[in-house]
Amino acid sequence: MTTTTMNPPAQVPIPVPPRVITTKDLLYLKDALSWELNAFKKFHFFAQQTINPQLKQAFDKAGQMHQRHYQKLLTHLQVNNNAVMANLPRPQQTSQ
Repeated sequence: MTTTTMNPPAQVPIPVPPRVITTKDLLYLKDALSWELNAFKKFHFFAQQTINPQLKQAFDKAGQMHQRHYQKLLTHLQVNNNAVMANLPRPQQTSQ
């Protein structure tokens, strides 16, 4: 008896992300927003506390990066989920 190794199917990247946000997607986005906001606040605080101009600039730059990430994540939440769901094709039901 031989054992065969099953290879998982190759995952093809999605060219355009789906416009529907699932509950799981929403939870991931909420976590990511929280992390980005927390990082932004910390770097802003550090920039205010330091007197070294090079460190201040580095902290400000890092904080701005996290602020941009936060703003980008927010754009993914600007979807009318109900309208998108209504326009999705319905699977055909088979009669038995």
